[in-house]
Amino acid sequence: MPSHLAWGYLGILIFMMGDGVEQGWLSPYLLEHGMSIQQSASLFTVYGITIAISSWFSGVLAEGYGPRKAMLIGILLYIIGTIGFVGIGMESLNFPVMLLTYAIRGFGYPLFAYSFLVWITYRTPQNQLGRAVGWFWFVFTGGLNVLGAYYSSWAIDHIGYQNTLWSSIFWVSIGAFFALIVNKDQFRSSVAAVGDASTKTKELLKGLTIVREEPKVLIGGIVRVINTTAQFAFPVFLPVYLATHGFSTREWLQIWGTIFTSNIIFNLMFGFVGDRLGWRNTIIWFGGVGCGITTLVFYYSPVWFDANYWMVMFCGVLWGGLLAGYVPLSALVPSLVKEEKGAAMAILNLGAGLPVFIGPAIVGLFIGSIGSEGVVWILAILYFISAILTKFITLSKTPEPANATIG
Repeated sequence: MPSHLAWGYLGILIFMMGDGVEQGWLSPYLLEHGMSIQQSASLFTVYGITIAISSWFSGVLAEGYGPRKAMLIGILLYIIGTIGFVGIGMESLNFPVMLLTYAIRGFGYPLFAYSFLVWITYRTPQNQLGRAVGWFWFVFTGGLNVLGAYYSSWAIDHIGYQNTLWSSIFWVSIGAFFALIVNKDQFRSSVAAVGDASTKTKELLKGLTIVREEPKVLIGGIVRVINTTAQFAFPVFLPVYLATHGFSTREWLQIWGTIFTSNIIFNLMFGFVGDRLGWRNTIIWFGGVGCGITTLVFYYSPVWFDANYWMVMFCGVLWGGLLAGYVPLSALVPSLVKEEKGAAMAILNLGAGLPVFIGPAIVGLFIGSIGSEGVVWILAILYFISAILTKFITLSKTPEPANATIG
């Protein structure tokens, strides 16, 4: 981990833990309290859209105004959205208010977390960048999917559902304190430091025009979308599929939780692997090909291993581990450009936000006609396509790490 950014990494870990407090229970809670499935789906769809928009803005805002200001905007939007959502919307189950305020809340974490990722790409030497972004995804996923889940499982029993949501403000504020105040590292960008309003407006537009100037950045964004599309598609249909093989909801949640507990370890490992074997090679073989194969293995494991719980979990962990094979993408894409790294990260961050609703959309569009097996094959084929696309992301302007090859 880059020592000069260590407090920032800790801040991201704590912030994302606060952001993840409702992930495992909000939807069933709302259904139990009288909301329809359609309303719940609409709520999370709007939330996913704002995450995607905010993910794109995070890169260009961090470049144009500096990551501290972008992260500050993120924490303020998160707190405002949470106050409105919990204090007004959930209090009376006022759906229009919930829709608006949860959407505002969705702008929060991408601006906070992904702006820090831009900070990392600027302040880390090229030959250490793979490891640095590996550490980022380690703390990001560890906070969101692991610590957030463990904390909420304790909190909802001891302080209740709504107070658990209120407590998220405390945790994200602690995270912001470490990332923005205790972290003394200085971000240096010519646009953020000396650019006037016109220059900064042009920088915002760079988040769109960069794909025309450097088409490989667009390819990187597409690969990033494919990276986590299955992650958001699986929870929509895999619990039902596994139930037909005798797995309970509790067993499914244990499998899913274990997958991402191991994933945070592999996020770190593949940062090192990418710096050693080459970013592109790591993405192609471990990410694209590896995830394509293990997606199918995970799906067919209940059939092949006679619904053996531990074998199904093992196959799931293989998929989750290889999912981290895409970690070097966060080092590869900004290295395609010399100066407009924020604009390149904007496209990459947009690719990170879009799967929130693209994954479920694939399931909704195809499961009725080709079933869960057909959906899994679509997801696997997308992974193989990502491996092919990555072959075209070559570094022609700046070299990859000196101790790595790009295949």
